Amino acid sequence: MAPGHENPLVGSAYPTVFAQPERMLPDRIAPAPAAEPHLPVAPPPADLARSGRTVWPWLWFVIGITAVSVVAYFLWFIGPAGSTVGFALALAPFVLVVLALLWLDRWEPEPRGLLVFACLWGASVSIIGTLVVSFLVAVVSPALAESTVFGSVVQAPVIEELLKCAGLLVLSVMGRRAIDGPLDGVVYGALIGAGFAFVENIQYFAVALIEGGAVDLGVTFVMRGMMSPFSHIIFTGACGFLMGLAVRRGRSVFGFWAAGLVVAMALHAFWNGSTEFANFLVVYVLLQVPMFALLVVGAISLRREEMRVRRRRLEDYVSAGWFSRQEADLLSTRQGAKAGLSWARGVPGGPQLMRSFIHDGARLAGARQRVVSGRDPRASDDERVLLTRMMATRQQLLAQIVRPAH
Repeated sequence: MAPGHENPLVGSAYPTVFAQPERMLPDRIAPAPAAEPHLPVAPPPADLARSGRTVWPWLWFVIGITAVSVVAYFLWFIGPAGSTVGFALALAPFVLVVLALLWLDRWEPEPRGLLVFACLWGASVSIIGTLVVSFLVAVVSPALAESTVFGSVVQAPVIEELLKCAGLLVLSVMGRRAIDGPLDGVVYGALIGAGFAFVENIQYFAVALIEGGAVDLGVTFVMRGMMSPFSHIIFTGACGFLMGLAVRRGRSVFGFWAAGLVVAMALHAFWNGSTEFANFLVVYVLLQVPMFALLVVGAISLRREEMRVRRRRLEDYVSAGWFSRQEADLLSTRQGAKAGLSWARGVPGGPQLMRSFIHDGARLAGARQRVVSGRDPRASDDERVLLTRMMATRQQLLAQIVRPAH
């Protein structure tokens, strides 16, 4: 152990012997088992049930078909050269947005399959749906199709947000045991928006290059890739926020999702309309910059609220003797997590074990919240699995400290 770093795992002098707790109830948690004066062999880590945390297999087929269709569209209508340049330029803002979202969710990583699904839904299903509707509008009413005002202020906000937010509705059912609150909803909604914006930018950049050359391409990249890369994530993220709020409160998701859809459409229409009827730079300074600032402040506030809820839920386990208050702080505060990781660097294999301990602590608080809200009848199973894993991780960490030198 590194000198000068206090051991944050102070639930007991030695690891506790894990005993399978009784069924968890909203008003009762089984007490922690008594400590033993020796180091028992940790039980093998258990796995959480996959149901409610994974993508339905048949949906990967849908994603695959629509993704191939998107590629075919670009190769046929845009051409390989323009599409390649557009792809390369669109990749930079896309990666920036995705990294920011993963950083925001770093202490409770969502299932990778669901994160990938969210990006691909926005980049494939939403894009193909938008193209199909645009084609139908052009066939039914060529006059409307030629109206830039109708296209940007009415058609795009309604169709694009409906298709993107439909992915959130699918996730709310498919990933019902992974989405625990507003922050999770924002992450999924923003990833869908990021996927959509990525493909949309490919087209904008490619068309600018083909029709106006390098100068038009540079202007378009500055305006879309550098000055406003967050617009779509704001729209769909707003719907995700309300959906996650319904989950946190144990309410029906659909009503909150529908309200979020209306908000997303309104924000999108206002954004497009303001640039359609006013000077872009004026709109950018007076509207887009404040909206981005609001996004940053909102993300930080959501993160803090998430940590407060997590600390409140972990207090139940402190009262039952599973964790000390210092451990609960480690699992639910940024300062505690940093201190724990700093301490773990002095233990062989410690950083990886400590990250697992912190991540499982976040998932345990989420499972406890689902028990309290009553929305997941199998949440108590998750509690047992997560407590098993965390006790095993704690044992492994402490075993490294007291292991005799050879």
